[in-house]
Amino acid sequence: MAEPIRIVVPDIGDFDSVDVVEVLVSPGEHVDIDAGLITLESDKASMEVPSTHCGIVLEVAVSLGDKVGEGDLIVVLDVEDESHPDHRAERPRHPHAPPAAAGERVAEEVGEPSAAQGGQRTALGAPASPPASGAQRRLREGTAVPRATATSAAPAVAAPRDVDAEVLVLGAGPGGYTAAFRVADLGRQVVLVEPHANLGGVCLNVGCIPSKALLHAGRVIEEAAEFAAHGIDFGPPNIDRARLVGWKEEVVGRLTGGLAQLAERRKVDVVRGHGRFVGPHEVEIADADGGRRTLTFGQAIVAVGSRPAMIPGLPEGDTRVWDSTDALELDPDFEPDGRLLVIGGGIIGLEMATVYAALGYRVTVVELLPRLLTGVDRDLVRPLQRRLAGRLEGIHTSTKVTGVKAQKNGLMVSMEDDDGETRSGLFGRVLVAVGRRPNSDCVGAEAAGVHVDEQGFVPVDDQQRTNVPHIFAIGDLVPGPMLAHKATHEGKVAAEVAAGEKSGFEARVIPSVAYTDPEVAWVGLTETEAKQNGTAYEKGVFPWGASGRALTLGRAEGLTKLLFDPSTGRVVGAGIVGVNAGDLIAEAALAIEMNADGADLALTVHPHPTLSETVAFAAEAYEGTITDLYMQRRGRMRT
Repeated sequence: MAEPIRIVVPDIGDFDSVDVVEVLVSPGEHVDIDAGLITLESDKASMEVPSTHCGIVLEVAVSLGDKVGEGDLIVVLDVEDESHPDHRAERPRHPHAPPAAAGERVAEEVGEPSAAQGGQRTALGAPASPPASGAQRRLREGTAVPRATATSAAPAVAAPRDVDAEVLVLGAGPGGYTAAFRVADLGRQVVLVEPHANLGGVCLNVGCIPSKALLHAGRVIEEAAEFAAHGIDFGPPNIDRARLVGWKEEVVGRLTGGLAQLAERRKVDVVRGHGRFVGPHEVEIADADGGRRTLTFGQAIVAVGSRPAMIPGLPEGDTRVWDSTDALELDPDFEPDGRLLVIGGGIIGLEMATVYAALGYRVTVVELLPRLLTGVDRDLVRPLQRRLAGRLEGIHTSTKVTGVKAQKNGLMVSMEDDDGETRSGLFGRVLVAVGRRPNSDCVGAEAAGVHVDEQGFVPVDDQQRTNVPHIFAIGDLVPGPMLAHKATHEGKVAAEVAAGEKSGFEARVIPSVAYTDPEVAWVGLTETEAKQNGTAYEKGVFPWGASGRALTLGRAEGLTKLLFDPSTGRVVGAGIVGVNAGDLIAEAALAIEMNADGADLALTVHPHPTLSETVAFAAEAYEGTITDLYMQRRGRMRT
């Protein structure tokens, strides 16, 4: 039997010591060659140290938070015989790829293939033939395959001969107005019911668009301050919040006004009021003045969206307790340097924390779960959390709010962490950003016979049909991520099916973006999901510290990584953190949809110097063709 071996920290370049940020193994665990043992991090780069042998871990000599240097012991390994079979799969080589060095690009995790993230979960393993493109899939023949828990179809009810709308659309958000416009383009007579004065729903009026306007304003403030160190000093900003809000509203107005014109040009009849089903083919409309009328329809598309979720125990009616809509108003009575508590470390909470910190407020974030942006890969969240830590008053994870007491001088908030440690603080405002809930309880679904599940979602098939065949549902109302870009695609599918076209929602992946500073974007399979499910994957990573464009922007903290199916080399996931990451992630989403492999991306000529070329560099890192980095075979520092 072979003697136990000691695996030590390899060459870490110019660093005397680096931090241990992850310990990936424990005593008694079996590891394969190249399986990760620990993750090291300096102020410039990160490094996963792989095992040099296959065997059983006898001892782990490091702990989370330790500082280690070259030669320090990591683990003691009881190695297996040299004859131990190596089950790592070799993938087919791209014809233009260079010869592989022996043992390169092995799977980091070995297990059964799992599904990629997105509206449709599809197996990672290579299909017998390449799947059809999105356009081909939409045009294919065949019946719809349910993508939610199946429910028995409701008995068909014949539509009245004379109806007020061939197709009635409830809700004029991104999904609703897209559906209305598309079905009108296909020749149907359309009524669009919307309770608010402007089209565009939450996204355009009190969500995506106004928040991005304020986030841009915050970024301008931050960039101006940062360039003082480079010889351009504007001094402290003079922020006129009223003018800033006016500009934000102008941006919103241009978009919503444009939608009104588009509806008019298409002869879409816009009815103001709150719509609620009162029968399988009837909707009652209640307007702002209390008037009511009933409209009949042949088919309906329900796109009523979602609303912020709240937590119990908050002071009722206190205007100092905000939801995300309130936060976008920039309350004139809440002065800069005031204290804001954000409850929720998800996308919305961190975006608003970013805005208010840039505007000069003292912001604290409290998150019930152990990490910010739960479920997102830690290497993507880490640069964001590091930057926020230098700008926020506090970040408290694994912490719950146990009480909020209204006082004349503010809101006294009590908190408790998982260890039982308590703290309290006085805040001028409290923003609750703990997620959103579908508005299925607001449309009278039961009167139309539409099934709603226990979580409040409406199950649909891949044609967006509910269990009532002539009623469709889209957007935040149906299972899947609550994202405007998902809703618009679903809206087109529902419209096309309602107009008699062959169509279906079969997106392989749906990208997500946190528009924080830096931005965090991801699509498809994540490392977190792969490790949880035992899914085999390989990856290529390019740190922005080696990007000329990132350096000229003064923002080298980002990284771009791509995940690959080891059996085919196809892209199955991607994650990007850095400025404008949300604008870069679409290339990876397209690569997944088109079954591109690493060589396809690496051999695509990207403009230089740009942030977009970091996608190609990550593919080159995977392919082993990169020249912008020096990649050691083992224990390489990804710099």
